[in-house]
Amino acid sequence: MSDFDVNPPTMEAVQDLVVAALEVRRAVARRSGLSDLELAALEHVVTEPSSPGELARLLKVTTGASTGVVDRLEQRGHVQRRAHESDRRRTVVHVTPSGRTEIVDHLRPMLVALTELDEGLSDTEREVVERYLRGVIAAFGQVSDGD
Repeated sequence: MSDFDVNPPTMEAVQDLVVAALEVRRAVARRSGLSDLELAALEHVVTEPSSPGELARLLKVTTGASTGVVDRLEQRGHVQRRAHESDRRRTVVHVTPSGRTEIVDHLRPMLVALTELDEGLSDTEREVVERYLRGVIAAFGQVSDGD
């Protein structure tokens, strides 16, 4: 019998959360007609404009593959390449209103439900939940940070 045969409810909930998060990503990709890489790139530039090279590192693909992802997103009108502010030889990929809408519209029901759930927490409960979730993220990093 291994150490992980009997999981406490919190660990079972984390496992369920991971599965649900993967399902959300698959559903958004399917509904939007984006590949997993395109969706990941779009999600990233929604929060932070990035160079194609930075996207390549984030997506763990070659710069050529990253350029292809950006090309396809640009063709759909979801991103726009702009010259870097201080180095005109470099480009930065920015999300367009279309790209932001593509993500937010698919996630809106979930975001509304999560907001309502969060609003139902006391400040003390919110602190505990946040501390636990930050610990979960750090634990995930024990596996993923080496990639």
